[in-house]
Amino acid sequence: YSMGYRFAKSIKKDILFFAGLYISRFFINVLLLTVKIKIENSEIPENLIKNNQNFTAVFWHGKMLIGWYLFRKYNSAALISPSKDGEILTNLLVNWNYVVVRGSSNDSGKDALKKMLDLADRKMNLIITPDGPKGPAEKMKAGAVVICKKKKLPLLLTGIRMEKKKILKSWDKFEVPIPFSSVTVTYSSPIWIEESLSYDETNEVILKAESQLKEMNK
Repeated sequence: YSMGYRFAKSIKKDILFFAGLYISRFFINVLLLTVKIKIENSEIPENLIKNNQNFTAVFWHGKMLIGWYLFRKYNSAALISPSKDGEILTNLLVNWNYVVVRGSSNDSGKDALKKMLDLADRKMNLIITPDGPKGPAEKMKAGAVVICKKKKLPLLLTGIRMEKKKILKSWDKFEVPIPFSSVTVTYSSPIWIEESLSYDETNEVILKAESQLKEMNK
């Protein structure tokens, strides 16, 4: 009985995971088609691309539904958690033409960071949630700034403000826009990080970027 119960529970888990992978993708695409997105400073990423300059863009983990949707039209690579939840997100992002690297924004010197650096060399835009995959929420980790410093890429902070939303009870207070509501997106001016900066100076840049991104979401 116990073995049969565990087997049934395992099958149920797999079915739910499959549903999460494929059914949620359909509903997310339908939902986002109804949302009106107003973009402030839209010329900033466009001008960088016209000048053949790739970039690293960041937005908070709790805002990522709109964030990932925004950058789908660019030649983008995403850094996604290696967890099972990350598998669901990976499926969505592949549907949105992303190249997906599995890892964390805190993977300094590790495999995921190396892959992102290689993609930067291929002129891809790198899209990162700098407080992911497990938080603390709105606390910027080093990964995105380190990539920009090593590869001389501009950092774009992306503020996302949803007019009407459902906030989930998760560590990141994940936000889902209400159908037919409005969202305002703001891009920062490109932030260039000098390769010669010391560890402490680089940390100062991270703290300033974190503070600015918090302000942009208010």
